[in-house]
Amino acid sequence: MQRIAFATALVLTGLCALPAHAITLDQAMADPDWIGPAVEAPYWSADGKTIYYALKRNGSAIRDLHRIDPITGSDSIIGPDAMAGADGSASVFDRDHRRAAFIRNGDVFVRDIASARLTQITRTPQGESSPQFSADDRAIQFRVDNDWFVHDLASGVTGPAAILSAEKDPQDSKPDDLGELQLRLFSTLRTIKEGRDASKSNDEAFRKQDPTRSPLPFYLGDDVKIEGSALAPDGRHLLVVTTPKGHDNGKVAKLQHYVTESGYEEQEDERIRVGRNLPSPNSLWLLDLDAHTLEKLALSALPGIKDDPLRKIREENRADAARQDKGDSKAGANASEKKDGDALERSVTVPDIVWNRDGSQVAIQLRAIDNKDRWITTVDFAKNTLLNQHRLTDPAWINWNFNDFGWSRDGRTLWYLSEESGYSQLYTKQPGARAKALTSGRFEVSDPVVSPDGAWFYLRGNVEAPYSYDVYRIAATGGALEQVSHVKGMDGFALSPDGSQLALLQSSSYVPAQLGVQPAGGGESRVLTDTRTAGYKAIAWPNIEIVAVPSTHAKEPIYAKLYKPADFDASRRYPAVLFVHGAGYLQNTELGYPNYFREQMFHNLLTSKGYVVIDMDYRASEGYGRDWRTAIYRQMGHPELEDLIDCVNWLVATQSVDSKRVGLYGGSYGGFMALMAMFRAPDIFAAGAALRPVTDWTSYNHEYTSNILNTPQDDPIAYRRSSPIEFADGLKGGLLIAHGMIDDNVLFQDSARLYQRLIELRKDDFELSAYPLERHGFVHADSWYDEYRRILKLFETHLKP
Repeated sequence: MQRIAFATALVLTGLCALPAHAITLDQAMADPDWIGPAVEAPYWSADGKTIYYALKRNGSAIRDLHRIDPITGSDSIIGPDAMAGADGSASVFDRDHRRAAFIRNGDVFVRDIASARLTQITRTPQGESSPQFSADDRAIQFRVDNDWFVHDLASGVTGPAAILSAEKDPQDSKPDDLGELQLRLFSTLRTIKEGRDASKSNDEAFRKQDPTRSPLPFYLGDDVKIEGSALAPDGRHLLVVTTPKGHDNGKVAKLQHYVTESGYEEQEDERIRVGRNLPSPNSLWLLDLDAHTLEKLALSALPGIKDDPLRKIREENRADAARQDKGDSKAGANASEKKDGDALERSVTVPDIVWNRDGSQVAIQLRAIDNKDRWITTVDFAKNTLLNQHRLTDPAWINWNFNDFGWSRDGRTLWYLSEESGYSQLYTKQPGARAKALTSGRFEVSDPVVSPDGAWFYLRGNVEAPYSYDVYRIAATGGALEQVSHVKGMDGFALSPDGSQLALLQSSSYVPAQLGVQPAGGGESRVLTDTRTAGYKAIAWPNIEIVAVPSTHAKEPIYAKLYKPADFDASRRYPAVLFVHGAGYLQNTELGYPNYFREQMFHNLLTSKGYVVIDMDYRASEGYGRDWRTAIYRQMGHPELEDLIDCVNWLVATQSVDSKRVGLYGGSYGGFMALMAMFRAPDIFAAGAALRPVTDWTSYNHEYTSNILNTPQDDPIAYRRSSPIEFADGLKGGLLIAHGMIDDNVLFQDSARLYQRLIELRKDDFELSAYPLERHGFVHADSWYDEYRRILKLFETHLKP
C-alpha cells in the first residue's frame, strides 16, 4: 500500500466556498434549463471575422444559431431574415483562399472572401453534402446521396460527374435461342437491329467527346447496393463502395409502446442483436470517368487479409463444449465466415475515403469485419490495385476512435492516427516509404487539423495528465510538441481560416462548455460567453478532488473523482457510494464539465447526507491508452470489478469508510457493472442500483459487442463469462433495477429477463422500476426524479445504521 501516498488531490474549480444550502433532489433532477445551455458546434465564418455557434433555446429543443464578434464580444441570434447571409460550417477553400464553399440547410453556397458576395449554387429538396473545389478551382463538386455533381463556376451549369446504376448493362444482354432464331430467319429484323446498334454506338462516341452532354452511365450489376462514393477533385476517378443486395442482417423484433397518444399499443422495429448475422461486407470499385471503365479492386494486397485471428478462440470454445458433453459446437458455423483451414479473404468495410487536393492520390481506410485489423491504402491507378500504406492490427479489437487520416496541404504526405505504440499518436509518411511518428508518449492525441499553410498540426491531447485536455501543435516536419491552450477542460477547438486564431469549447467541473478565443500560437484564452443562469451561478459549489487510487492489478493508478462531506471527520466511519460511468469506453474523471452533470449534483446531495462518494475511470475507460481499453477483452465486468474493489479498499484504508456500508450505482454499462458487483462481490457491496443495464450481452447490438466479445457463435465462453444474468444467484444485498420501457439501445427485455431470473432464484430484496415514456437517455424530469428518489431510498435503507 505504499502507492497510496501518490493519491494527491487536485482542485477542479476555483470556487472555495461551500454551498449555502445543500442542493435538493428536485433541483438536481429538474430540466437542465435552470443551469443554462452549453455552447455547441462553434465554427468560424469564411472570412474568419466572426464565430458561429449553436445554443439551445430555453424551454425548447430548438437550437438557435448565434454569431459573435471575437474582438468586441457582440453576439446576435441569426433569425430567418438574416439566415440568407450566414455561412455554413465546415467551409472548404480554393487554393488561394479567395473563395469558400459550404453547405447550409442542405444546399451548396460559395462565398467570395474579398467582396463577401454569397452565391447559392443549389436550391433543391435533396440534401447536398461533401462540397469540394475541383483541382483547377473552376468548379464546385458535391454529392447527393452517392451521386456526384459538378457545378462550373464560369458558366453556371451543373451536371452529373458520373451516372451510377445498380443494374445490369443492357448491352450485355443477349438474345436467347428463340431470339437468335428470329435474327437468323428474318433479314429485316437483322437490318433493324444493326441500324439501332450503329445509332447507339455513334451516339455514345459523340457523347464521350461532347462536353455539353451528360456522361454515359456506369452499370455495377443488379446484385449490389451502392453504399458510398468519393470523387477525385480532378474529375478523373470515382471510387464507389457497394454491398451485396439483399444482405440479411438478421431478425428484427418489435419494441412495444404502452403509453401512447392514440391510446392503443404501438410498435417499432428494434435493432439487430449481436451475431444474428455479420454486417454486410463492402466491395470497392474504381471508375475511370475519362476512359469510362470500372474495375473491382482486389483485397489481396492487404497484409493479413487471409489470417484467421479467431481460429484459436473457436478451438477453445469447441473444446469447452466437448468438456461439457454438449455435442458438436456451433462455434465458427456462421456461413459468412471461413472455416478452419481455409485460406479465404476476410470481409471488410470501408469507413472513409480521402482524396488529396489535386486528385493524384487517394487514401482509403478499410476495417476487417472481425474487428482485428485496420488498413490505410492508396491506389496504383496504372494497375488498378490497392497499395497498403499502414496496417494496424490488434488481438483484441481496433478502437472505434483515433482513426483520422488525410493528406498534407501539398498532397504528397499521408498522415494518420494510430494506437500501435499503446497510445493514439500522430504519424506521417510518404506513400511507399517508412512512417514517421510526430508525437510519442503516454498520452493520447486526437482531432488533428492541418493549418492553412500546411506548417502545423493542431491536436487535442491529455499530455499534462490523463484528465487534463488542451490544444497542442507540432510542426508538420516534426519537432517538439507545443502546448497552445491552458484551459485544462478543452472539449473541442476550431482553427480560423487564416490559421491565426483558435475558437475553443472550454469548460470546468460546474461550468458547461463556453466559447473562448485565443491566438493559435499560444496565449491566454478569452472567454466570450457565459450561458449559465443567475440562479445556477449563485450556488457556491464545493471543490471536487481527483485522486489516484493504487491498483493491485495494473501498473497505473485508477483515477477518480472524490466527494466528501463538508464536515468530514477522519475519526468517524462513513457510508460510501461508488458511481460507475456508462459506455464502458468513456472518461468521466476530467477537469471539464461532466457528461453526468445530474449525477455530480446528486453526489453533492449524498455528501450533505453524510456519504463519501467516488466516481472512477475503471479499466476500459477512455483516455488511458490501448492496454487500459482492451483489458476487458473477452471478460467484460472482471477487470472493472477488480478496480471497484481496489477503490473500496482504498476508501476504507484512507477515507474513513465503513467497509460494511458500501453501495454503488450506474447506468447502461454502469448498470451492467452494478449488477456484476452485486452478483460477484456480494460481501463487499451492500446495495446497488442498476439503471438501464445490459444483463445479457447476447441481446446487445453487434457494432459494440462484437468488438469486445467477438460473436456468440464464435465465442460463447466470453458471453457466459461477461453476462450478469449468469451470476444472478450471487445476489445478497438490496438491488434496484430501473429501465425505460421504450429503450432502443439496451432493450427493456434485458431487465425483464433478469427480473424473471431473480424470481426463479427466489431472491427477495430486489425491485424493478419501469418508465413507459423513456428511452435509453431519460428526457423527462419526473422520470429522473422518480429514479433518483428510489436510488436515494435504497442507499438510506441499506447503508445507514
